[in-house]
Amino acid sequence: MKVYISADIEGITGVTHWDETEHGKEGYEVARAQMTAEVAAACEGALQAGATEVWVRDAHGSARNIIAVGLPRQVRLVRGWSGHPFLMLQELDTSFQALVLIGYHSRMGSGANPLSHTMSGRITWIKLNGVEVSEFSLCAYTAALVRVPLVFVSGDKGLCEEAVSLNAHITTVAVKEGVGDSTINLHPDLAVEQIRSQVARAVANAQKCLLPLPDHFTAEVRFHRPERAYRSGFFPGARQTDPTTVQFDHADFFEVLRFLLFAV
Repeated sequence: MKVYISADIEGITGVTHWDETEHGKEGYEVARAQMTAEVAAACEGALQAGATEVWVRDAHGSARNIIAVGLPRQVRLVRGWSGHPFLMLQELDTSFQALVLIGYHSRMGSGANPLSHTMSGRITWIKLNGVEVSEFSLCAYTAALVRVPLVFVSGDKGLCEEAVSLNAHITTVAVKEGVGDSTINLHPDLAVEQIRSQVARAVANAQKCLLPLPDHFTAEVRFHRPERAYRSGFFPGARQTDPTTVQFDHADFFEVLRFLLFAV
């Protein structure tokens, strides 16, 4: 059994300020160490559940955050950005039997995490079929595209609630809760323990978590600045619907991901 783990940092317990997410800034080394510990726990849980191969995608910022030596020896670690439209799920394909997301965060404007955002700081929101979505949602549909069940999510409380609302079979561990510009966090060791045990349980029940794909997608992106929307409106098949919004319609979610890769 192959398990794919994708990790971000804004949903890691204790991470509260942008400085803690950036190389060279105060608090970053502590944050990346905890990110590594939570990812390692997810790997251990997957192995306990019978995984024979585990791939980890470092999916934050430079994609060079996870400390490789802190992971189990069976793990393959994907670092850096290739430019593939799958982005945070690069190398995910039909050979995997489960997807696990660690350290994910709520969408831009949700108020559930002081570090909430969606893909980049250039946009106000992304909508799919009229609903504002997070990076988690985009990953969920990407996994569904290659028929890999998304079985587990850890991160802030708001993100975990979103995951369950999309698919009630997804197992979640909320390691933090955002309150204004602050966070309330689990102890780092407790977060690691809960992730390890719950990933093991989730991977063992993977098939219940396969998400059906809608028949058609209408993707909308609202930018902060009109010039970005004007430029993105020239993507084949896209159209600018107002000074800051671009829309793209397609039945194939891969084409939606291709649009987002160039627009956002």
